[in-house]
Amino acid sequence: MKIGEIAARTGVSIRSLRYYDQLGLLTPIRRENGYREYSPLAEEQVRTIQLYLNLGLSTEQIAGFLHCVLKNKEAFCQEVLPIYRQKLTEIEAQIYLLQNIKLNLEERISSILDERQTSEAEE
Repeated sequence: MKIGEIAARTGVSIRSLRYYDQLGLLTPIRRENGYREYSPLAEEQVRTIQLYLNLGLSTEQIAGFLHCVLKNKEAFCQEVLPIYRQKLTEIEAQIYLLQNIKLNLEERISSILDERQTSEAEE
């Protein structure tokens, strides 16, 4: 299957597919004319890569366990759980930071509205 076909089947851009190839996430066969030829399993590989990207993982993290999860169930790949835990910790830190920003914004809005009310009452 050619790169345009796998791009159409998966909804992933040709540019992204070339990037995955560069990182070793996909390994197409190179024809004499330089064109990439993908195996029928490449579609599943691309969908698996997309799944992990949608979980917020980096391509570098995915590269660390992709070959294992393509051959085995995720539960049997020891590299996966530590990465999931690390990502969850990062997300929890981001949520904490965002909650603090939200509280600060709510306080600023309240302060502005109070000041406006006070100003209007004095007039």
